[in-house]
Amino acid sequence: MHMLEVKEIHKSYGSCEVLKGISFTVDKDETKVIIGTSGTGKSTLLKCINQIDPPDKGEVWLDGEELTNLSTDMNRIRQKIGFVFQDFNLFNHLTALQNVSIGLEKVKKIEKEKAKARAFDELKNVGLEKQAGQYPAQLSGGQKQRVGIARALAMDPVIILFDEPTSALDPELIGDVLDVMKSLAGKVAMLIVTHEMGFARNVADEIIFMEGGNIIESGSPEKMFNNANKERTREFLGRISCLYGKE
Repeated sequence: MHMLEVKEIHKSYGSCEVLKGISFTVDKDETKVIIGTSGTGKSTLLKCINQIDPPDKGEVWLDGEELTNLSTDMNRIRQKIGFVFQDFNLFNHLTALQNVSIGLEKVKKIEKEKAKARAFDELKNVGLEKQAGQYPAQLSGGQKQRVGIARALAMDPVIILFDEPTSALDPELIGDVLDVMKSLAGKVAMLIVTHEMGFARNVADEIIFMEGGNIIESGSPEKMFNNANKERTREFLGRISCLYGKE
């Protein structure tokens, strides 16, 4: 059984069809990276998966349960899905530690001191134990994003969805975030929308190339970068590798 199964997902906004029948799977502890031009539906797809913005048609299955079934308790299921946002989505009035522990207290009903201890461990895992008492305004963008990752990990998800987690960061801060993500590879299932080609090449088990609401091609990094079947895939990867660098 696949950890995540996405079957024929369609999504439109008015007359604009954003997703035109997307299907793929993610297995336990697998890392899949979604690449493609801006506006091709990658972020919409993630929102459809965790039902922030449910699809018009198609099915999403997680760990044997259908999320697109209206009778499914999404509040319970969302505890299994970590989501790391492009713009951090931290609570500005809470410290880094409180941002990580609040979900444990409110959602998982874990006693406050235990929740804080777990939150501190997760901050330590992303290299931020010294910043535990700081507020988001005192943190760099890269530090905020690592708090976001710690927050996702603290809930013990079976999969983490990353929506362009480095696109809002200064170039010199991207490395720390990608290093944390690399350290998670093989430990939790990850579905990552990113333009970081070096990361995709080194960390992904599979790369999915989307354009115009469709999956154009998917395969191993080796195949996609060196031996892609479709001319459009080769053109896109050639251009983006020049733009963002190969490593």
